[in-house]
Amino acid sequence: MSGAAQGTTTAGSGGASSTIRNQRPRGPGYLKLSYHIAVSNAVYILLAPFAAALALRAWRLTPSDLAAARAYLLANLPLAFAVLSVASALATVYLARRPRAVYLLDFACYKPGPEHVVTRETFMDQSKEAGVFTDDNLAFQQKILERSGLGQGTYFPAAVLNSPPNPCMAEARREAEAVMFGAIDSLLAKTGVRARDIGVVVVNCSLFNPTPSLSAMVVNHYKLRGNVASYNLGGMGCSAGLISIDLAKQLLQVHRNSYALVVSMENITLNWYWGNDRSMLMSNCLFRMGGAAILLSNRGADKRRSKYQLVHTVRTHHGADNRAYRCVFQEEDKTGRVGVALSKDLMAVAGEALKTNITTLGPLVLPMSEQVLFLASLIGKKIFGLKIKPYIPDFKMAFEHFCIHAGGRAVLDTIEKNLELSDWHMEPSRMTLNRWGNTSSSSLWYELAYTEAKGRVRRGNRAWQIAFGSGFKCNSAVWHALRDIHPAKEGGSNPWVEEIHRFPVEVPKVESVVSSSS
Repeated sequence: MSGAAQGTTTAGSGGASSTIRNQRPRGPGYLKLSYHIAVSNAVYILLAPFAAALALRAWRLTPSDLAAARAYLLANLPLAFAVLSVASALATVYLARRPRAVYLLDFACYKPGPEHVVTRETFMDQSKEAGVFTDDNLAFQQKILERSGLGQGTYFPAAVLNSPPNPCMAEARREAEAVMFGAIDSLLAKTGVRARDIGVVVVNCSLFNPTPSLSAMVVNHYKLRGNVASYNLGGMGCSAGLISIDLAKQLLQVHRNSYALVVSMENITLNWYWGNDRSMLMSNCLFRMGGAAILLSNRGADKRRSKYQLVHTVRTHHGADNRAYRCVFQEEDKTGRVGVALSKDLMAVAGEALKTNITTLGPLVLPMSEQVLFLASLIGKKIFGLKIKPYIPDFKMAFEHFCIHAGGRAVLDTIEKNLELSDWHMEPSRMTLNRWGNTSSSSLWYELAYTEAKGRVRRGNRAWQIAFGSGFKCNSAVWHALRDIHPAKEGGSNPWVEEIHRFPVEVPKVESVVSSSS
């Protein structure tokens, strides 16, 4: 489970406590927009006079000029042939070494049945009936829940909802199978891809790692071919979903004409904490049942029917720092019960990891106009000693859509403030936290599905997915929309379609819990 789960802090922009506007936010002011257009097109502006002069010279060419050029070429034929051969060789090497394009055909998010719904009141009733939590810690969990931003429709596996709960390996396997196979079935039905055509399988689940592995469960259930390249990632937190995407991208560089299936999930059944260490109780309040399946392709013929093209993946790891390494740590409490402890340094560590990640990503995605402003502020501060604030690049100039891991309200508030995002940009993340809770590495896909269900994705749009995870890691993925996404055509692969008309909803900073057993 991710270190981004600490969601009790209510400081920040307060965007979750106000009604979110459905309208797209206004763009930059006319002055900044004019500057942006001028800088972004500076190359064309500077080359325009040379192009005009060249066109004028070409217009003045006479037949005698062309005859002289032909005679010169024939007189130096060996040299011309050598130049052409070198150019052809360089072009061949470039095309051979150029990274293969990776396309996202489609993805599907798992939607549990109504029997798995857990309201805030149900959560508190189950916690009390368990008989293992002290009164103080029951009050603590209620306080966390009331400020979490979670709604009344999140999901728990049957083993946790049963009275009494019965967490065991068999129930954990049932949860994993329901989530993985439910999402994959929907995905294969939507894309029409046959299971035997899948050449790469990557499954990530941080805390549940049975033998045989989860990836082996997928291979066995769908009878995948014997030479399938399968990988199972564990212990990598909520950012593991983007690590899986990055791994699949690398594998698709060497596996020609292939499909890669990525499955992202977390398992609740065996990872419910039954102790009274408050640093470990946070996860109980925020994490919920969910998962997603994503199908990638490197086949050129699939471009026309794919939704997105993967543009960039950027991975940041601060594990060399002890404070970052231990800020999300699975261990035993004083009574021997295993849980995931969240450090008080979590938000500071996440902020440092985010800063490193966007420093690497910025030059890859930001327009030149934003990079010039950032460089100018850096030079003024570092070289000339000016007392000015560092310029924060406007990432809204680089992306139309933001999918920020719904780890908790504090995480979303902090990123909204630091990146100066609007309620509209934060809406997919806040509504995902409210509707589904923290579904770990799959939350990014519920957020992208929300954006699609709202009919906001247009051809050429860019989406930024960013997630945090234990270790400590911050990972990003950038997608480029290849076509308009029409909600009416999404069907069952999009879990929001049947209820998207109800969103966005107002999420108060505090929502009281009235337990039926109180």
